[in-house]
Amino acid sequence: MGADRAVLTRTIERGEEEGGNVEFKTRLTREVHLAEGRMESLAAQLRHRVLSGDGEALYVIGVTDDGGIAGIAPTAFSESMDVLSLLAEEADAHIHEVETWAAGDGEAEGGLVGLATIREGAAFEADDDHIVVGTAGHVDHGKSTLVGTLVTGQADDGEGGTRSYLDVQPHEMDRGLSADLSYGVYGFDDEGAVRMDNPDRKTDRARVVEEADRLVSFVDTVGHEPWLRTTIRGLVGQKLDYGLLTVAADDGPTKTTREHLGILLAMELPTIVAITKVDAPPEERVLEVEREVESMLRDVGKTPLLVERHGVATAVEEIGDGIVPVLLTSAVTREGLGELDRMLEHLPKREDDADGDFRMYVDRSYDVKGVGAVASGTIRSGEVEAGDELLLGPMPDGSFREVEVRSIEMHYHRVDKARAGRIVGIALKGVKESAVERGMALVPREADPRPVRSFDAEVMVLNHPTRIQEGYEPVVHLETVSEAAVFHPDGGRLLPGDTGETEVRFKFQPYLVEEGQRFVFREGRSKGVGTVTGVEYADE
Repeated sequence: MGADRAVLTRTIERGEEEGGNVEFKTRLTREVHLAEGRMESLAAQLRHRVLSGDGEALYVIGVTDDGGIAGIAPTAFSESMDVLSLLAEEADAHIHEVETWAAGDGEAEGGLVGLATIREGAAFEADDDHIVVGTAGHVDHGKSTLVGTLVTGQADDGEGGTRSYLDVQPHEMDRGLSADLSYGVYGFDDEGAVRMDNPDRKTDRARVVEEADRLVSFVDTVGHEPWLRTTIRGLVGQKLDYGLLTVAADDGPTKTTREHLGILLAMELPTIVAITKVDAPPEERVLEVEREVESMLRDVGKTPLLVERHGVATAVEEIGDGIVPVLLTSAVTREGLGELDRMLEHLPKREDDADGDFRMYVDRSYDVKGVGAVASGTIRSGEVEAGDELLLGPMPDGSFREVEVRSIEMHYHRVDKARAGRIVGIALKGVKESAVERGMALVPREADPRPVRSFDAEVMVLNHPTRIQEGYEPVVHLETVSEAAVFHPDGGRLLPGDTGETEVRFKFQPYLVEEGQRFVFREGRSKGVGTVTGVEYADE
């Protein structure tokens, strides 16, 4: 634990000497500490600690009354955090952050010690304007560098230095509660852009979330090879508002560029094209690539709109419905980034299904020390609140597991509730992380969800070396589901460029599927898109 444990040691020493805003607890239980009379007393004590610390209290859990390291079992620690959260709420405060350590040698084997920072006031509610942008583009076309410069406001060094801000660092996964699908976030307030000074710091991301009136999250994709699973995961598995496609001015559109554009348009995402690295090649090459981009867009039935010529206001008003804004940008000179900032500040949030029932498809899961299972993903519809009772599934046998929402985080900032379009991490009570799989969904208990093993779909074959016929077995990407499936096309076959009907049957287990959902399928050089037109329930 090394230096990290020094924080705990100093807090214990300060609590022993001064008391003040530091409180020691071995453990907290619902039965004892939430009993009538006791809860009110403990909430008052917590309120006193918060006021003594000018709005912040520190609770050390897993220690004796005199500060000795005891360590408690992970299940007991989780219950203690639940109780502490309720006490904080009663005292008009909230748990801001929790750090955990394993009890040392000679202490309770496998036990945990935790330091909870409690702050005055209710937890932040993620109800601010928030758009999610999916990035795409060929490898080395400046996608990550462009976003790194946007979120930090720092010009690139010409070597892709700002790209490093967006690499997922091992230490970012220590807690695992926050969702790292989004590889960058910044925002805007009345005075302009709210950017990150150091994206490697969790507190910096949390500060942006708290201060900004409007948030912009970027979801990364991979440009190394066409149609990599991660690329499809980023563009299909999340609830995106817009697409941002990068094309390098020194290279121009490639086969990968065209395929990524095809996915963006197949998913009906309003899209912006940023021609990057305009500082690198001669001006005539930049103009040539601009013409190539315009031609590429017209080839797929879209109309390019040059932002430099028509202005940001026109681009914001016209995007979508066949119009694709095109900007010239440089992360080194920052050319065009002011215009891109203004576009992202003013682009309208797309319809977010906030009034529908809560639904979130799991993209990742973590086992967080002292918390338990955490599921992360993008909320597809409705809203979720700490304490909500949900169903998770379907499990491989088609059943759904009852779970409870312990807490919610967005970009390392704990929130009371979150709604459609938010990228969140949800800590779950009632299930082990090993049972949580990508592609599962979280829905309200009263939703009565039913597992689907096969569905009917209308598909379009974008590319295939020969023909798709009976028994064709691609991988289907629907929401966060990535599963092998068997096709049974009407008429027995589908040729490249064909649009037709087919039955799609998952090979290994059922999922939560509904009419109208769009998906991508791939197998080798074969690629296509489709829309669910009907479902067959696995329990019928």
